[in-house]
Amino acid sequence: MNRYSRHIILSEIGESGQNKLLNAKVLVIGAGGLGCPILQYLAAAGIGTLGIVDFDVVDITNLQRQILFGTATVGTNKALAAKQRLEDLNDSISIIAYQERLNHKNALKLFKQYDIIVDGTDNFETRYLINDACVISNKPLVFGAIYKFEGQVSVFNYQNGPTYRCLFPEAPEKNTVPNCSEIGVLGVLPGIIGTMQANEVLKIILEIGNTLSGKLLCYNALNSQTIVLNISKNSYEIEKTLKNKDSFTSKTTEVFCEIEPKTVSIEDILDQNNIQLIDIREVHETPKVEGLAVTLIPLSELNQHLNQIQPDKDKYIFCQSGIRSKKAVSILQDLNIKNCFSLKEGAPDIIEYLTQQNQK
Repeated sequence: MNRYSRHIILSEIGESGQNKLLNAKVLVIGAGGLGCPILQYLAAAGIGTLGIVDFDVVDITNLQRQILFGTATVGTNKALAAKQRLEDLNDSISIIAYQERLNHKNALKLFKQYDIIVDGTDNFETRYLINDACVISNKPLVFGAIYKFEGQVSVFNYQNGPTYRCLFPEAPEKNTVPNCSEIGVLGVLPGIIGTMQANEVLKIILEIGNTLSGKLLCYNALNSQTIVLNISKNSYEIEKTLKNKDSFTSKTTEVFCEIEPKTVSIEDILDQNNIQLIDIREVHETPKVEGLAVTLIPLSELNQHLNQIQPDKDKYIFCQSGIRSKKAVSILQDLNIKNCFSLKEGAPDIIEYLTQQNQK
């Protein structure tokens, strides 16, 4: 009674509403920027069973926005680290950590154990996987997404409402939309969007207010403007997903991905002759790679500077973390420019490797 007293004294919630929360089972996919505030507020609110799915480990770059973690948890699995923090926040609920990647083989089995699914992921492949699994298992999906200074929130597959595919029937081409490790994100933005997602979960369980089913809330952190767009139900997309439910578990998670460009490591090429290193980061990005002959061509200007690419050399392309370089290789291959490779390492890793080699 003391822990949840501020809920209980609300006439819209009361003891009966709090008991609904305590009996609810919510599965959160991803314990990153969105997942952390979602999990923190759902645990504090008294959701009886919280499931956390995340295969990744805490990195120091996560600490700018992933507020469940600290320096001591760097290198720890995110689902496990989140569980440990949340158990200290609320030791009266059940928290289950799934230290694995969500895929077509385990999604349906997991989803059937929960009442509501919350999407805290950052890539399109997993978003479509989550949507399809929710449609097949008939579970409501609370969706959130962030990009630089903007965020989106919606509720899909709720009370016969629209699904994610009704809004976005097909995934964008692979590597055309950068994630926050490539483009950056305002640290507080996932907190704002994640909290909105947690609010939608509570409204669904408590059956109060109006959910964002059939609506897409778009928030801009730079001007604090919010707009709400209507989403129309697309029965064809829903029926298509249900029609393929028997083959769902046999699909590969990378169903929307193209063939990956060939990648190599910086340590395998430094002793080679006749190579061209190309940095496709934007001009403002740091750190700069020194000690090597590097051609600077921002990805956004690649087509305008093809004359700088040396056709008689093997071309090794890098960016900040090894994602945009794959896109650059794909572009060049489409232009029939041969012998292009993506470096696995990003600029910081390349600099660290060069420093270690110089010390030797």
